[in-house]
Amino acid sequence: MVETDATDIEGLATPIAPPVINGMLPENGGTNGKPPKSLKQMATHGSLWTIAGYGTSQVLRFGSNLVLAKMLFPQAFGLMAIVLLATGHAPGPTYRRLIDAAFFAPGALTNTFTSATPLVFTGLAAAVAFRMQLFNIGAEGQLYFGAIGAAAGALVVGGSSTVLLVIVMVASGALCGAFWAFIPGILRARFATNEIITSLMLNYVAALILSYLIFSSHSYWRDFSGFEAKVFPQGKPLPATASWWTFDVGDVVVPFGFVLAIVAAILLWVLYSRTRFGFEVKVIGDSWRAARYAGMRTNRKIVAVMCLSGAIAGIGGASQNGDFRHLLDPRGLTGAGYGYTGIVVAALARYNPFAVVLVAFLLGGLQNAGYTLQGADFPAGLVGVMQGLILFCALGGELLVRYRVRVARRPKRAAPAAEAA
Repeated sequence: MVETDATDIEGLATPIAPPVINGMLPENGGTNGKPPKSLKQMATHGSLWTIAGYGTSQVLRFGSNLVLAKMLFPQAFGLMAIVLLATGHAPGPTYRRLIDAAFFAPGALTNTFTSATPLVFTGLAAAVAFRMQLFNIGAEGQLYFGAIGAAAGALVVGGSSTVLLVIVMVASGALCGAFWAFIPGILRARFATNEIITSLMLNYVAALILSYLIFSSHSYWRDFSGFEAKVFPQGKPLPATASWWTFDVGDVVVPFGFVLAIVAAILLWVLYSRTRFGFEVKVIGDSWRAARYAGMRTNRKIVAVMCLSGAIAGIGGASQNGDFRHLLDPRGLTGAGYGYTGIVVAALARYNPFAVVLVAFLLGGLQNAGYTLQGADFPAGLVGVMQGLILFCALGGELLVRYRVRVARRPKRAAPAAEAA
């Protein structure tokens, strides 16, 4: 019987092991069988291998980021060119129109900053949790609650100075967003409930609460000042002093929320790379077993990280009220889908706070271009297709960076002994 050689792909099930924490510490941890109680004790008693291994892994991750970026955009734009040709659009002129409408046309950068501001907040919120392997899908609902809290704060404080109102709106939005994220966080910490399911379901609960406050109740947020407001429900207009500042850079208007998001990204980078809290979050994200052996309180970190993530999303909701809408707008918030797009932003940025700002700006430009070019000859759905292709290529690039794909030939079977005889 003649057999042909076959080929297969090996290595997909076996990742390239980076020198990161894998749950194995030196024998007895160097502390007579007791887990080390501090970072100093870890470094003193043999856990320097762990710390050094983690530092080496960061260098490798930075290099893989560069590799991923080089192969991401050519693939995405190449696939998008096929889609454009299939729909009767010439790729070259379409790309020129997209770029011009997003960044170079009059008023384009101002609109791009407007579209990018909520994406930065929700992207940072997702990245904060994802870095500890906590998959907070609830930034959408946390943004809603942040908008509710910020609107309440602005209405209560009333005609105070803009500085005080901005502080109140940011603080109340952060607190309400953190509260809504606390629910899936405590359920995960205490009852091992899947935070993906709970945070996702709470998005729908938050949307229903938001709609109820304006359309189905006589709540404090609803406007009853005129006949039109009673017939067509809407939120109370916020005081004039509740409008956040803007910064004019030439012909470009940069909202205060975008500047605040950059400040948040810087603070998150410092928190995760220069503090004990950030180190423990990284250790827990790499290995829960190693973190518990080192004496880290994982349950507290789960709740803290989820609340931090929710607070950032809540500030994004406050920014919607202060920068753009100036009232509680259920239809506008629920129809935008900022929280879900933020997950895409965090994934493309690979959870790096500074990369989140850049990716959000680029995706905001794509969204702005889609709104500008929308028409019979350019459906807005093409921008969504492009975003999906970019994410698809990013995930494919992540697979190739993290795993070794090897094509090997199967060895020929030895002839049976009977036939040899």
